[in-house]
Amino acid sequence: MRRNTIAVLVLALNLAAAAGLRAQGLEYVKANYTKYEYLIPMRDGKRLFTAVYAPKDASRKYPILLSRTPYSVGPYGIDRYKPDLGPSPLFGREGYIVAYQDVRGRFLSEGEFVHMRPHKDRKDGPRDIDECTDTYDTIDWLIAHVEGNNGRVGMWGISYPGFYTAAGMIDAHPALKAASPQAPVTDWFAGDDWHHNGAFFLPHAFNFMAGFDHPRPKPTSRMPTRSEPASPDGYDFFLRLGPLSEANEKHLKGEAAFWHEMAKHDTYDEFWKSRNIRPHLRDIAPAVMTVGGWFDAENLFGALETYRNVEAHSPKGENTLVMGPWFHGGWSRDDGDHLGHVPFNSKTSAFYREKIEFPFFQRHLKGQSSPGGNLPEAYVFETGRNQWRTFDAWPPRDAKAGALFLRARGRLGFEPPDDEADADDTFDEYVSDPSKPVPFMDTIVNGMAREYMVADQRFASRRPDVLVYETAPLDEDVTVAGPIEADLLVSTSGTDSDWVVKLIDVYPADFPDPEPNPAGVRMGGYQQLVRGDVIRGRFRHALDKPEAFEPGEPTRVRFRLPDVLHTFRPGHRIMVHVQSTWFPLVDRNPQQLMNISDAKDSDYRKATQRVYRSRDKASRLRVLLLP
Repeated sequence: MRRNTIAVLVLALNLAAAAGLRAQGLEYVKANYTKYEYLIPMRDGKRLFTAVYAPKDASRKYPILLSRTPYSVGPYGIDRYKPDLGPSPLFGREGYIVAYQDVRGRFLSEGEFVHMRPHKDRKDGPRDIDECTDTYDTIDWLIAHVEGNNGRVGMWGISYPGFYTAAGMIDAHPALKAASPQAPVTDWFAGDDWHHNGAFFLPHAFNFMAGFDHPRPKPTSRMPTRSEPASPDGYDFFLRLGPLSEANEKHLKGEAAFWHEMAKHDTYDEFWKSRNIRPHLRDIAPAVMTVGGWFDAENLFGALETYRNVEAHSPKGENTLVMGPWFHGGWSRDDGDHLGHVPFNSKTSAFYREKIEFPFFQRHLKGQSSPGGNLPEAYVFETGRNQWRTFDAWPPRDAKAGALFLRARGRLGFEPPDDEADADDTFDEYVSDPSKPVPFMDTIVNGMAREYMVADQRFASRRPDVLVYETAPLDEDVTVAGPIEADLLVSTSGTDSDWVVKLIDVYPADFPDPEPNPAGVRMGGYQQLVRGDVIRGRFRHALDKPEAFEPGEPTRVRFRLPDVLHTFRPGHRIMVHVQSTWFPLVDRNPQQLMNISDAKDSDYRKATQRVYRSRDKASRLRVLLLP
């Protein structure tokens, strides 16, 4: 396979100062664009509020960029303008017609809002609507009614708007030529936002619903009132929260209807399956550029799964994956040169906006080719070595299967157990106590702090309820590329348990501290989380068929962690953690099979957990290694 390594040169380091990346600014937008507001009719008669910014220069025709959002297209009023247009300042200065739409049932749009509205493959009449039909009808109207357009449309959106972009690609309007779903929501039970492999991400769901999930009886331009956090200490607050079924009335003012639905639907039933957009990403006609962040705490799963499903089921289409070292949406509003205490040694977000995103839309909507031509299949940032790389497939074709085996005395190795110390029937053991769960960070935070994705794990390594395995210092680079599979043989004294697995990069003792370093951060021995995820053990065989553990019986638990492209450098160590609580990031499991949303304090019980690591009962992380 031909493989290129892309050096991030001085130009990329200075992109933020380049003229094309300066913010347009309110005065520029007002001087160069005219704003229009429309209520665009859908096929069922409902009208969706849409703000359109059109260039005043009528000497040429322009493509349309469309973003559909549940988060408001404000400011409202034809004399009130956004200070920047499009995915980045490059677009407003280049000249595009930019349309922003409140989705059905949100803000000034008519109709009923439905969370992750299920897609309908079959539509028998004008009342059979979904986000695909609303997108189609919107584009059809814009092409016919907005003067000066060139008949070509592009879509983009981050997070929830990324879902609407992905939905709009299905059975797309012929004018839709390019779409970029960025950190798109795809499946709220398997891996996005509220659940990972069935485990509930408590503070993220709670804090989001406190601000978003308010009733809207009629169209309004007013933002909903957000409930203030009850305490800055999320660990303490959520430990005292009580049954999740009562949280709506006690803390969310009884207004969060979707919170009640989440509590009621505690398995992967039709409620959640119908909201999984992945099976519908077939025969996608527009060119697709899916964007995600390696350290996106919210929708890393969605980006990878959107790419995978388009790739598998749209063989004739153009499909590109872009992954950088970013938090959720960081590529659009941040330099991308670091996250938390972890540096990436270049302004990766600026590089993406100028060298990847802007040329993608320019080529498909204006027919302008960039010097490098078409985008590669995968344009991804390699952390650890901190460089951009391109591949003609993802995962890379020359990646070879390998494994990291849990060994005796806290060792981690690429070879399976085979010596006296790794004899049959050996295991490591800890007691998981839901009343004293392992924190997910060692700082006081109320919600799902985005820095947790790279946070120092030294505090967790010192806990008696966390199993720690590590290699000797490495003699050469070890590059892991693609998905990771946790393959554990475990037992529990309870009837249910969560299993958290973390892959960690341990820095050498002489790793340099940041300069300047006002916080006094010590990076020598830093244990950087590279990838961590969790499975609710009851779902080890299927998300829709919870199954109890037989107490004390060794049981295989396998689940996939999201992809990485990370190089462990010489002198570093590779570390793996196994634990059963990760709080309050993941809600506490009573460690007995029951509907957790109804669990009371007395239902939470200690459990003795064993992880087996012998020749015949090996536990490992299955990885793909680049030569």
